[in-house]
Amino acid sequence: MKLKNASAAFALLGASALVLTGCAAAPEAEPTASETETSAAPTVDYLACAVSDEGSWNDKSFNESVYDGLMKAQTELGVQIAEAESNTPEDFAPNLQAMVDQGCDVTFAVGFALVADVNAAAAANPEVQFVTIDGWSEGNANLKPVSYAMNQSSYLAGYLAAAYSTTKVVGTYGGVNIPAVTDFMTGYYYGAMAYGKETGTDVKVVGWDPATPDKGDFMGDFTPNSGTSKAIAAAQLVAGADVIFPVAGFQFGAVSEAIKEAGVDAVMIGVDKDIALTSPEYASLVLTSAEKRMTNAVYDILAELSAGGAFTGDAYVGTLANGGTGLSPLYEFESKVSDEVKARLAELEAGIIAGEIDPLK
Repeated sequence: MKLKNASAAFALLGASALVLTGCAAAPEAEPTASETETSAAPTVDYLACAVSDEGSWNDKSFNESVYDGLMKAQTELGVQIAEAESNTPEDFAPNLQAMVDQGCDVTFAVGFALVADVNAAAAANPEVQFVTIDGWSEGNANLKPVSYAMNQSSYLAGYLAAAYSTTKVVGTYGGVNIPAVTDFMTGYYYGAMAYGKETGTDVKVVGWDPATPDKGDFMGDFTPNSGTSKAIAAAQLVAGADVIFPVAGFQFGAVSEAIKEAGVDAVMIGVDKDIALTSPEYASLVLTSAEKRMTNAVYDILAELSAGGAFTGDAYVGTLANGGTGLSPLYEFESKVSDEVKARLAELEAGIIAGEIDPLK
């Protein structure tokens, strides 16, 4: 467990306010604390805390996104922060207790895997406020769930993948077969199928079919750039996929290696963060990213609470409409995607926001 202050700011890559060209009203990409660290706010008497899922705060994925929100709140709002990294699931409960002992005003528990432990902590400490990212409350009024309709942006990513693909075979795989992962994959599947139906094209998705969820491709964990990840990506390339969407944290090194070793013309779609921007070494292979903008949610919650707002257990759900999720810009692929496809993506986004398109069908 570490207490942080503004002078010890974590060196993070900034994400500028860019939108996917051609998409109407696309939400802004998340900023990070490093963009504003030169104008730190005066310190206020509010301690915001967080406990990570397995992995470090600089995992270039969902842990880091939450940490970015803490750092942004520290810099812009003047809150104090404390955090604890979890190396194994056995660390979750003691790390949460450490935050309680620290006297945190609110503690964010990052990831689906912490659901049981954060609910237990909330039940044992009803006077303490908690937020669960990608989790839910089991009747604890002092626990606020934060979740994301990732099927929405992933539907757009699937449509774009199928439109971009020359083989008309696109792939996806996950870390673990849990709803927080398969929500991405299902949206991607139906987006790709929508393109096929609209254009009369035979499109195939390898690695996931919502009709047979027990037969999907999963690593079994979220180990960054693992051998298992690379093997799955390689197998999907052999199956003809030329666009791959790994939903397993940071797997872009593994997918990149698989593509280069196969010697094929293929790309990937980033997850959680704007991968082409935050990991530019992979930008030439990242078509776009389906962003889960956890930084925004963490900052917004802290802005309200640290200003004296009342804590509620009401759920926050990130959507296309509120900017909680969205596609990243096309960057190097801007000229490789037709204006027709860009316009259709804008129409699809508007349709999802209006409730006229169900990304789960």
